[in-house]
Amino acid sequence: MTASYTFDVFSSLDGFASYDNADWGPYWGKHGPEFLERRIAQYGEAQRMVFGANTFRLMEQMVGVSKIPDEELDPVNARMRPMPTTVVSSTLEGPFDWPDATVVSGDAVELIARLKEESDVPLRSHGSLSLNRALMAAGLVDRVQVTVFPVIAGQTGVEPIFEGAADFDLELIESRTFDGRSQELIYRPTLHA
Repeated sequence: MTASYTFDVFSSLDGFASYDNADWGPYWGKHGPEFLERRIAQYGEAQRMVFGANTFRLMEQMVGVSKIPDEELDPVNARMRPMPTTVVSSTLEGPFDWPDATVVSGDAVELIARLKEESDVPLRSHGSLSLNRALMAAGLVDRVQVTVFPVIAGQTGVEPIFEGAADFDLELIESRTFDGRSQELIYRPTLHA
């Protein structure tokens, strides 16, 4: 049986994954209890995290074991950090400030195709934009989960999520609104013919 693969990303309404030199705060400053409850529940399920090198470096810098002790970690990252993690990189070498991280190098499409075949738990990748755009183009992403926060970051937004991506048709399979302001949209992507 092939494990499912979810590309999970946070977005401004205008499609940016993050911001630069702005005081938005975590989650664009728009998270609330319903959103946090959902994220904690999602990371409570057995799964393997998949990161590209840049996202993993950032996560390790922000919430690595030596940066924030377990007892001080926010509840979402407290669930995510101990999960088994695969990092796709040809440049990173351990040891890592992350409990269960394994680096694999080589062609990302081949590596993730093999991981999907071998994994006994679902795979989830948060961020890792260029990696996930390549995996989508190869047909390896089963679900795209976009959480849209109610902000427009026209001046401070960086990392357009789908910049340079192929064209896709999206089938909406789930949607939720959190705290009356943020939306989670889960799609099944198919390359547009």
